[in-house]
Amino acid sequence: MLLKFSQWLSQYIHLFSVFNYITLRAVLAAITALFISFLVGPLMIRKLTAYKIGQAVRDDGPQTHLIKAGTPTMGGALILISIAITTLLWADLSNKYVWVALITTLSYGAIGWLDDYRKVVHRNPKGLSAKAKMFWQSIIALVVAAYLWQDASLPAHTDLIMPFFKHLVFPLAASSFILLTYLVIVGTSNAVNLTDGLDGLAIMPTVMVSSALAIFAYVAGHAVFAKYLGIPHIPGASELAVFCSAIAGAGLAFLWFNAYPAEVFMGDVGALALGAALGTVAVIVRQEIVLLIMGGVFVLETLSVIIQVTSFKLTGKRIFRMAPLHHHYELKGWKENQVVVRFWIISMVLVLIGLTTLKLR
Repeated sequence: MLLKFSQWLSQYIHLFSVFNYITLRAVLAAITALFISFLVGPLMIRKLTAYKIGQAVRDDGPQTHLIKAGTPTMGGALILISIAITTLLWADLSNKYVWVALITTLSYGAIGWLDDYRKVVHRNPKGLSAKAKMFWQSIIALVVAAYLWQDASLPAHTDLIMPFFKHLVFPLAASSFILLTYLVIVGTSNAVNLTDGLDGLAIMPTVMVSSALAIFAYVAGHAVFAKYLGIPHIPGASELAVFCSAIAGAGLAFLWFNAYPAEVFMGDVGALALGAALGTVAVIVRQEIVLLIMGGVFVLETLSVIIQVTSFKLTGKRIFRMAPLHHHYELKGWKENQVVVRFWIISMVLVLIGLTTLKLR
């Protein structure tokens, strides 16, 4: 929106042509999302508190979590509002990838919102059934996958790229590409949701991963940089840097309210949407495996649940004291802040490793 306006103004005032630079708009997007969240956040928290939209706490979890009962949840709506407004303001709205990423994010947010609404408003502890939730997640992911497949203009746009190897790529058939895209989007969405169990635990890794993906998107959309670094050139992908920066800015602002002791929780409305956003961008810029590396904390949290459930069903024994993994370390005696900050440090290291794949091939 503002891009079109600035392009019109640049005909008369040359200074406004600077807004054609994606890097500038990406920075402005982060600042705008930050500002919107800071502006809307306190009001939203007061409304959630007034309507008694509070978090229920598991009785079998760490006892320190009992004091969190009643803390406003569904705060992820704040993040989505900031991302949507910022993207509409600063991104090129003629770009198809921007719309794919934004619509996917908001669609998953709608699933999460319905789940949260049933839990906290209708007092239904099960919320949206697991089958219904997975069904709608699957439908959206498959539609996105089919669209990206038919839209690909070159085989390289659907190849599976192996990081750290310059010429090691795996061409994917339609079925393989759609399956991979489905697994990345749905898997990342649920992985972030599982990680969102401690104050600030999920949002900071999300900020770091989205910031890194902004770099990958910018490079993939730049013909010269893509050729130099040996990655597929995806025309138009650079515009996703604005979208990713909006996620980073909104996420940092949300952390202001979500840091221990949290004033508001993200809820499924935020976690499912943010995970889907990261997965969608990673698929578009062909960095699915790099996302697996950079989102290692999300992966470990998910694996801990899978291992725990599988072990209990097969042997009747639990591997971890409690799953997801962050609860295991809490029950071992780590304080909540220790778990969160240490997982942040791990995420930062993994994101840096992911970024090295741009050059180390």
